[in-house]
Amino acid sequence: MAEPQLVENGDGSWLLQGELDFASVPSVLKHAGVNMLGKEQITVDLKGVTRADSAGLALLVEWLRESESAGNSIKFVNVPAQLLSIARVCGLEEILSLN
Repeated sequence: MAEPQLVENGDGSWLLQGELDFASVPSVLKHAGVNMLGKEQITVDLKGVTRADSAGLALLVEWLRESESAGNSIKFVNVPAQLLSIARVCGLEEILSLN
């Protein structure tokens, strides 16, 4: 299993890499939350995500909730097909602006 990493690229841009599952998502959430909210516009690039389950989707929903609470905007780009399929089934594609 590839441990997930969240790498800051600057200007509110982040790269997420690795596997997002029930075992790994709590660690990503714990380490990312406060650091991500420093910019008004946040972009999370998911091109490095190799596998994701519903916990990965829950992570995106939580980041959306946290960013909106802080008055920020968050955008997810290069969403893997697997994660996009889960979002569609759950009816979260539009809420997360993944379309």
